[in-house]
Amino acid sequence: MSLALVHSRARLGVRAPEVRVEVFMAAGLPQLTIAGLAGTVAREARERVRAALQASQFELPGKRITVNVAPAELPKDGARFDLPIALGLLAAAGQLPLDALREVELLGELSLSGALRPVDGALPAALAAAAAGRALVLPADSAQEAAHARAAVVFGARTLAQVVAHLRGERPLTRAQADEPDDAANPRPERDTPDLADVVGQVQGRRALEIAAAGQHGLRLSGPPGCGKTLLARCLPGLLPPLDAAEAEELAVIRSLAAPLRAAGGWPTRRPFRAPMHGASAVALVGGGGIPRPGELSLAHHGVLFLDELPEWDRRSLEALREPLESGEVRIARAAMQLEFPARPLLVTAMNPCPCGWAGDPSGRCDCPSEAIARYQSRVSGPLLDRIDLHVALRRVTASELLGTATAECSTTVRARVVAARGRQQARQGKANALLAAGELDVALAASAEARALLLRAIDRLALSARAAHRVQRVARTIADLAGEAGVGAAAMAEAIAFRMPLHAPAVAARATLQAGRNREPANADGVAGTH
Repeated sequence: MSLALVHSRARLGVRAPEVRVEVFMAAGLPQLTIAGLAGTVAREARERVRAALQASQFELPGKRITVNVAPAELPKDGARFDLPIALGLLAAAGQLPLDALREVELLGELSLSGALRPVDGALPAALAAAAAGRALVLPADSAQEAAHARAAVVFGARTLAQVVAHLRGERPLTRAQADEPDDAANPRPERDTPDLADVVGQVQGRRALEIAAAGQHGLRLSGPPGCGKTLLARCLPGLLPPLDAAEAEELAVIRSLAAPLRAAGGWPTRRPFRAPMHGASAVALVGGGGIPRPGELSLAHHGVLFLDELPEWDRRSLEALREPLESGEVRIARAAMQLEFPARPLLVTAMNPCPCGWAGDPSGRCDCPSEAIARYQSRVSGPLLDRIDLHVALRRVTASELLGTATAECSTTVRARVVAARGRQQARQGKANALLAAGELDVALAASAEARALLLRAIDRLALSARAAHRVQRVARTIADLAGEAGVGAAAMAEAIAFRMPLHAPAVAARATLQAGRNREPANADGVAGTH
């Protein structure tokens, strides 16, 4: 009678909870029973492990063997426990020292030949193993990813026999080393990003972009086709501060859950920019699926999520964003599990003001009825728009601006102001202004009496919700930080309020007035109403 214990790790969102593989061997009819795994998974694991042991020239004793993968209530999917089960069997059979398994954790899928196949979630497993003070042995193809956890001791192996030789002390494995990031030699955030100097005109749009970057505020851009909405959005990553080590590690963990880290772009050195097509489903956007994986919202964590053609998105996909935008995480509930994915991207959306795209343009080319304009804009719900801090109506670029020689500020200049503003926020409250809780606003705001009076009038006249009022204050705080001001004055508050004004309302009202005038005109001799 003998008992062996092997440490391993499950995958549960961005966490890697500990799993204990217990192997009990006693006299009796030869039988191998695996408990703690789903029926199909247990049967497949039993056959893989048995074949891999035989192919690797190890003998399985003819005894009654019980394997328990604990805790039983923890969801455990995939074949990641093949390696710890096989080593537990060898340890219980006396073919491997029990002491060799105390300070090590093991993960890996076994092929029938005894070769090790990669597993997903290697990076969170390495971080958890390091926190527990143990080394981690993985398939070689997963070890390089796990080695990015600088505090972890990671070893990679190609076969089951190599792992056994390492644990016996016969042929120690070489400690795995992380691959250098592909862009380590040129980590400039603007390398693949348009420069703000490329944007023609659009002074208000450029200003909104700077405020959004400085305070991590959500942004909605609305304007006619070709006015520069997409170009402005793509300039935003070049204005953001560089990733710090903690942010890069958190983002790398999320990436590793969606795909092998190398296939997902390697270790992040720049803030992500994600721009899914408007046909993406709610699961693709926020995450989920049979085996829950992060969606675009989480893959853009600490970066920019750009949703173009906002009214063309499926309403259910957009509404799924509402709770994560408030909480900063996606919570996925299943009958057997609950898990969370971090989700704090800077959300940027773009849309046309009407179906034809030209409502409010001085050329008067828009002939959309006011009902059609209102119906088009109502495709995006009010509660979702209420969660976006900055709303900007862009205009068509004029010929003089397009062909002129005037130069605008480049991204490097604007980024310097953004980094300085972020530094003031970190020194004052330890986080970006957009993340301030309602109870923290009064202290952080330090608003003048004139600014508070202006805010009170705006809340009354614009019928702002409590959420919108708080967001106005956060934006005003960011504007003051960009100006290097200790408190929020009337000018900063007025500018913040201007970014909450309804977009294109004058155009819709003008169109309704024009149509009403046409309807009141007397018919001419042919019975046709007059035209302008």
